Amino acid sequence: MASVFGKNIQVSVWGQSHSPAIGVTVDGLPAGEQIDEEVLQEFLNRRAPGQADYATTRREEDRPEFLSGLVDHVTCGAPLTAMIRNTNTRPQHYENLRDVPRPGHGDYAIGQKFHGFQDVSGGGHTSGRMTAPICIAGGICMQILSRRGVEVRAHIAKLGGVTDTVPDYCAQTPLPKLPAGRFPTFSEEAGKNMHKAILAAKRQADSIGGVIECIVTGVPAGVGDPMFDGIENRMAAALFGIPAVKGVEFGNGFAAAELLGSQNNDPFVVKDGQIKTETNRHGGILGGVTSGMPIVFRVAIKPTPSIGQPQRSVRLSTKAEEELVIKGRHDPCIVPRAVPVVEAVAAIVLLDFLRK
Repeated sequence: MASVFGKNIQVSVWGQSHSPAIGVTVDGLPAGEQIDEEVLQEFLNRRAPGQADYATTRREEDRPEFLSGLVDHVTCGAPLTAMIRNTNTRPQHYENLRDVPRPGHGDYAIGQKFHGFQDVSGGGHTSGRMTAPICIAGGICMQILSRRGVEVRAHIAKLGGVTDTVPDYCAQTPLPKLPAGRFPTFSEEAGKNMHKAILAAKRQADSIGGVIECIVTGVPAGVGDPMFDGIENRMAAALFGIPAVKGVEFGNGFAAAELLGSQNNDPFVVKDGQIKTETNRHGGILGGVTSGMPIVFRVAIKPTPSIGQPQRSVRLSTKAEEELVIKGRHDPCIVPRAVPVVEAVAAIVLLDFLRK
């Protein structure tokens, strides 16, 4: 099924952007794991809409209701199901998109696949709204991983020509957490300038994309498999499930193609009696398997397709070209809210590997 992923831990996402509720079922979580629901809510708040001038004005509490899988806040071994009720929907803003698709959006392609029966309200099941259930599953996995010494941190690396502070990719200590309400950059100055770039695009009734970087510490060497079941394979597949992700790279990524082998290779060294690499251009993964160095990857997020400017489209029923003016509430930039989603996906994939 397209909305299910994972092997040892299976995550199934259900609902639509403007349906009565959205949610997730997670099967395979280890029993006996304490889940701090307040910490989970703080994590969900980082993704929630309506909390900043660079986000959609749609307001949702995004407070999960657990229907199964927890007893006294502890996992019981049964499939965990959580639901978030949608309370601020406006489906009437989207009905025209059934016949006039948005440029850059999945409207046309999804309509062709489902023969016009798809839910067009807010993008239906393809909406970024569906990342809220992913964050429930990922937030739980992050708590379990943390007790195993694995920490997942992401930040906005680039946006609007502004670059955030570059972390130490060899450091084994976790990067600082970015709390809800704080622009998700390590440098406050970079965050302010990125924020200005978003608002500039918003004033032009336009949108802007960016690059999110994620660093994972504490994963031991030897996790993963070569060929088609490696860390990069399964991580990339899951990351591309996040709406608007258009590229994924690990370590040096595409920059490695411009280097010589002598420049790109990471020399092995012994530090405190342990084998490490002097640099971490490989991003913590060699041959599809973890090397023991921090896992480093980046995702490219495209600009939000739903913009306020008139755009050229086609009326499907008549095959006549037509100007489209999009209604509704949309983010001028989804990158800040996507940062915890990237963390969530990374946590789910890694716990799936470590659950063997």
